[in-house]
Amino acid sequence: MATVGLFFGSFNPIHTGHLIIATYMAHYTDLDEVWLVVSPHNPLKRKDTLINMYDRLEMVNLALEQAEKIKSSTVEFSLPQPSYTIDTLTHLNEKHPEKTFVLIMGSDNLASIKKWKNYEVLLRDYRIYVYPRPGFSIAEWEGHPAIRITDTPLMEFSSTFIRNAVKAGKSVRYFVPDGVLRFIENKGLYL
Repeated sequence: MATVGLFFGSFNPIHTGHLIIATYMAHYTDLDEVWLVVSPHNPLKRKDTLINMYDRLEMVNLALEQAEKIKSSTVEFSLPQPSYTIDTLTHLNEKHPEKTFVLIMGSDNLASIKKWKNYEVLLRDYRIYVYPRPGFSIAEWEGHPAIRITDTPLMEFSSTFIRNAVKAGKSVRYFVPDGVLRFIENKGLYL
């Protein structure tokens, strides 16, 4: 049975940090593959800063052109919005009974998991692979049977950083893959 890591995100835009995390999870853990699940609308984030989900998906696909064991997923595009992780997992389990799903999340998300819909069910029924984010303690979760803290390299920049840099006219080369940079420039995104 294949084990798939689900890396949920707005990917607004996808950046090198996301790719390093996904690559680490796909190649340095026991996961068979990683799916980047493009979320139309995260209930804990403001919707007005999000660009069109199809543009975000296109950037993810451009970023993954050379990737091994990593692919995009549009599963949440057809589900009610905002998307709740537990509902997406229920849907994926029905659609892919031959796969085992593992959640991939940053320590920032783990720190706020008690705000998530049915978080107790997530912790009971799923494994969660956690990557470090600066400034977020996960000490209370150490030793929890569902939680695996990984040695993923620490990423100190975010999509917010990228959006603000583009808006300010600064270079984001190497922060995002070349194809993503061209897409942002050609569509005039984040200006």
